[in-house]
Amino acid sequence: MSTKLFIKYMVSLRCKMMVKEELEKLGLHHVIVDLGTVEILEDITEDQRRRLKESLMKSGLELLDNKKSILIEKIKNVIIEMIHYSDELPKVNYSDYISEKLGYDYTYLANIFSEVKGITIQQFIILHKIEKVKELLIYDELNLTEISYRLHYSSVAHLSNQFKKITGLTPTFYKQLKNKRKRNLEDL
Repeated sequence: MSTKLFIKYMVSLRCKMMVKEELEKLGLHHVIVDLGTVEILEDITEDQRRRLKESLMKSGLELLDNKKSILIEKIKNVIIEMIHYSDELPKVNYSDYISEKLGYDYTYLANIFSEVKGITIQQFIILHKIEKVKELLIYDELNLTEISYRLHYSSVAHLSNQFKKITGLTPTFYKQLKNKRKRNLEDL
């Protein structure tokens, strides 16, 4: 019988490696270590849970107990994985995708998310899409039209408007700033 644990702020490969190390130190054997989720082979004792919680906190991670917090983390992880780690965004509405992935009614998920996080799921998605746009602009492999298509914007204008609303800069100006900063660093 395996046990599932949920960990807040676990968003990178480095976090996953760190969690694996902490589990090993406690003599726990992991089956799966994924973004925000860990599955271990054995039941975890209260002492092991307490020690794991303490060691994770030192690294800025948080072991979750509360059912609402766990659901929020699951929502965030679905969105982060969807935007940052999949090659293709889903063709269906994000609301349908999230609802289907988590097996809950979207309205229920949206209400809990807003209540706990203070922003809507839609706002959270937009913030992450803009982060992805920044990343793609810096990599310089895709032009704005390709980025807009890849992230399912209705048009380049829509992407540009949203980007400017969030960052205060146009995508082109953002890219020029990054390039200028990179050139200045090379001159040092």
